Amino acid sequence: MQVKEPQSEYVEATLPQKIATVEIAAPGQMTTVANTDKSDEQVSEIGSIISGLTASVSQSISNFVNEYPLLVVSFAVLVIGVIVLRILLAITEALNGIPLVASFFELIGFGYVTWHVSRYLFKAMQRQEVTQ
Repeated sequence: MQVKEPQSEYVEATLPQKIATVEIAAPGQMTTVANTDKSDEQVSEIGSIISGLTASVSQSISNFVNEYPLLVVSFAVLVIGVIVLRILLAITEALNGIPLVASFFELIGFGYVTWHVSRYLFKAMQRQEVTQ
């Protein structure tokens, strides 16, 4: 009777040749981790690519603004108008949440409409003034 050897359940792991190195600093200073895969040349290449990209994007934006100033101003006015409208609506909603303020504003509105109708719309001569 032969005894079979059990197969190994573990696989021997090997570390890669290049790993990160940890430089231990003096107490009170930060410890840095240096990656040996990237060299200074690669970092400078990446930096030059990023700086070239940002320069081309900024040049494209300035060309667009110089070529279409009316479009840029119109868009800015639209965005500012939407922001102002949202702020005014938020203020109105906050005031409507206070008890009796909404009723007070309705009374003021009814009073103004009544005054405007009686002042400008009852007589024909005054209606002509309003239309002019």
